Amino acid sequence: MSSQIYEGQIPDGWKVIKLGEISLIKTGSRNNQDKSSDGEFPFFVRSATVERINTYSYDCEAILIPGEGGIGSIYHYINGKFDAHQRVYVIRDFNKNIDAKFVFFALKEFFGKYALQNTVKATVDSLRLPTFQNFEFLIPSDKAEQERIAQVLSDMDDLISAKCELLDKKRAIKQAAAQQLLTPKPHWHTTTIGEICEISAGGDLNRLTFSPIKTDKFLNPIYSNAVSDNGLYGYSSDFDYEGNFITVTARGYIGYAAARNGKFCSIGRLLNLKPKFNISCFYVAEYINHFIDFVIESTGVPQLTAPQISKYKISLPKDKTEQEKIAQILSDMDDEILALQDEIEKLKMIKQGVMRELLSGKIRLKG
Repeated sequence: MSSQIYEGQIPDGWKVIKLGEISLIKTGSRNNQDKSSDGEFPFFVRSATVERINTYSYDCEAILIPGEGGIGSIYHYINGKFDAHQRVYVIRDFNKNIDAKFVFFALKEFFGKYALQNTVKATVDSLRLPTFQNFEFLIPSDKAEQERIAQVLSDMDDLISAKCELLDKKRAIKQAAAQQLLTPKPHWHTTTIGEICEISAGGDLNRLTFSPIKTDKFLNPIYSNAVSDNGLYGYSSDFDYEGNFITVTARGYIGYAAARNGKFCSIGRLLNLKPKFNISCFYVAEYINHFIDFVIESTGVPQLTAPQISKYKISLPKDKTEQEKIAQILSDMDDEILALQDEIEKLKMIKQGVMRELLSGKIRLKG
């Protein structure tokens, strides 16, 4: 509770209340076997996924929080007909001077830490009714101010959701374009990766002096078999390779390919492909990512080896200019996708900061 109050002061016109004082809190009555994939109504279970069901027990405005599984991290808001699992808490019938959407955002922001400190240790961590009833939080006495705060946060959520939907569409368009552009044409050449590339494996990180950030001394990127951040691990003053290459992850997320150029270091389970001929590395990377499904036969940890990858077939235009045009189209799409991803992450960060200050009364939205 104290983390919600700035400088130990309750904002003017706000008050501290308990969740149990302003709402009715009970668990649902359904079980997992009651769900139906084509059910008419939402069915809230002990996960972030909302299932479907053919019956409903509630027709109201409510907040739903699982009492087991994902403690303090799963929150749902609904206003309508629905049903709930017997280990999901249904918070409803709010006092007339309480805006349920405001309470929903307050719970999302502040309930998680409190819940983890008040779990019951049984066969699995779980929450009991008193934990919900005794949860305290700040709220404006004026319902209109509650509604204004909830509306701002809802609008930000809607904006983020719209951006996420656009991101999904752009990814689908990129996938469709890649399938069309990379499908072999009659005038193309089909060969193997081993015939067009020299293949080597990444080395041990311990041999390198490196920095997690780029500096005047540490300029050369270090790439690993991680997929996040395009495989960038850090920067080194040394380098293993110079020129145009394709790196392919050989363990973990096997088969992720990326075009590299300039000076760089390669570490971990990473294969490095150097073209033997004048071909587009971006094209080869895109072809591998979209058209090659690596099948790894291993008795231990699955790993792609140089002999294995060398045997896989690849089709490409004989003219490098055509390769580059295809790669440029797909690269431009990737740039749009990455820009949108960055925008979404920034919006989430802005929303998180705004939410905490609005729900603590540091920023006021008075009428």
